[in-house]
Amino acid sequence: MEQVNLAIVGATGMVGRTFLKVLEERNFPIKNLYLFSSEKSAGTELVFRGKEYKVEALTEASFDRDMDIALFSAGGDVSKKFAPIARDHGVIVVDNSSAWRMEKDIPLVVPEVNPNDVDWNNGIIANPNCSTIQSVVPLVKLHEALKIKRIVYSTYQAVSGSGVGGMKDLENGINGGENKKYPYQIAYNCLPHIDEFLDNGYTKEEMKMINETKKILNDESIRVTATTVRVPVRYGHSVCINLEFENPFEMEQIYKLLQETEGVNIVDDVTNNVYPMPIDVEGKDEVYVGRIRRDYSVENGINMWVVADNIRKGAATNTVQIAELLIKKLK
Repeated sequence: MEQVNLAIVGATGMVGRTFLKVLEERNFPIKNLYLFSSEKSAGTELVFRGKEYKVEALTEASFDRDMDIALFSAGGDVSKKFAPIARDHGVIVVDNSSAWRMEKDIPLVVPEVNPNDVDWNNGIIANPNCSTIQSVVPLVKLHEALKIKRIVYSTYQAVSGSGVGGMKDLENGINGGENKKYPYQIAYNCLPHIDEFLDNGYTKEEMKMINETKKILNDESIRVTATTVRVPVRYGHSVCINLEFENPFEMEQIYKLLQETEGVNIVDDVTNNVYPMPIDVEGKDEVYVGRIRRDYSVENGINMWVVADNIRKGAATNTVQIAELLIKKLK
């Protein structure tokens, strides 16, 4: 791969630091690396490939230098302001916030599902919601072969999805302390409430999954509903996915399609109590699928249990994979 000048915006955050880890693990070809954060975190020193880098405060002049790609994970407000500035300087932005995901002229990409969508980027590419990413990876070949008619998502999302604040609330709650991030304690509890409630009764998180799934699979006809729940788990989101297809199938076909899907690991041997769990996927990049079974309540339906590390595949790794696709286009 051709070496590129890479910037990371939000370098000191949980996802930003994981960017560095994933970039190093995947031997991403970097010529010059630039790290940016808020004024508060500026001056922090981070190590990448044995070399120390000082984090700079993000300003409107930050992209005046020669840069090819910028990975953003600093929140929607920062992305709304600075991504266009980077783009106007010729930098391709891969943004991990929700700021650009549903804009019609901005691709929303999961490399295992719709890699060619990077071709029509105009300088900004959106990284989907963490739960959406791990959900659509095992759906792509099923949809191509059997045509998904309806999806019911029920999520069990780790506190790391709320950043450091969510992690602290869990730790404080276990130790008898107060919570600050969530409206109720998360320790020993489940909260059917992720992001803000909307007038339709859904939360923003639920609507993200509904709308992003249709955009990524490029099919507005799919009927999608979701309930998203925060659970007292540190890393790893779990999603119960109920699918109804237009076409009939045999279960052997379902397994075969999933086995052929890039990025999917099937962990499904209920006779021996083998199924995916968050505790087993932490630090891994694949999407793990188990509890695969026919749904006898509808004519052509299945249920499956999908688990992935939300900070890696759900955020940092997917973003880096998009950047890898871009490098091939930059040649």
